[in-house]
Amino acid sequence: MKDIVPWPFPKSLDGFLWRLSSRFIIATVGFIGKFILSNSTPYVMNSTRVVNRHILVDVLDSRPCHVPVITVANHTSCFDDPGLWSILPIRHVFNIDVIRWSLTAHNICFTNNMHSQFFARGKCVPVVRGGGVYQRAMDYCIQKLNEGQWVHVFPEGRVNMDHSFIRFKWGVGRLIAESKVMPIVIPFWHCGMDQVLPNEYPYRFQWGKQVLVNFGQPIDLKEVMQHAKDVDADDVLTRKMITDKIQEEMMNLKDQTEKMYSKLKKTS
Repeated sequence: MKDIVPWPFPKSLDGFLWRLSSRFIIATVGFIGKFILSNSTPYVMNSTRVVNRHILVDVLDSRPCHVPVITVANHTSCFDDPGLWSILPIRHVFNIDVIRWSLTAHNICFTNNMHSQFFARGKCVPVVRGGGVYQRAMDYCIQKLNEGQWVHVFPEGRVNMDHSFIRFKWGVGRLIAESKVMPIVIPFWHCGMDQVLPNEYPYRFQWGKQVLVNFGQPIDLKEVMQHAKDVDADDVLTRKMITDKIQEEMMNLKDQTEKMYSKLKKTS
């Protein structure tokens, strides 16, 4: 990471002080998230409806320990991560060994040592925008996937403030292609997060808003990987083929979720 801060992760994350501080930060942020995005009655600040939450929950609970998980989602608010994870059961939200690793913009969250230590202990990995697919953050996430852990990616690569179409970045393709074990790839689309925390000054959390989160079925990439093998695709083409498949599935989920959200708003 150039001109920001040193790499924030020690060689081992098993140290007592690291785990204690990480547990405190993750639990505190998780509690705040559940306060802001209530997904059970009575609602506190904002109401959140979750569709097919069991898809992710079941995978986190029952997959073999060596099988990694990748979640992919649209990105509309700076509170998407960590806020959206508050919809999960407490046993996931507060568990530092289960909760996701998340690729995070280094020039926003890692601008000084204090911020760096905070976000690192929250399992955020500093990715350099424009740094390409071969950078330390991507290597680190591949390492975590190879340990059977969960990594979250916003493949649009930035907060999409105007909800326009943004071609997905190929980094997610590299994560999947270079994992030793094929990850379980779970897509989800959400609506309303930019109402909870608007992308404009004064950047304050709002009350009484509605959020919809819709999980899709795991994306089957077997055919894509087999086709890449059949045509003897190089690394670049393989990443593109994987990313294109994920983008296709996400666009279908987007249409479905936006229709659901429109009906939800009309009936509220």
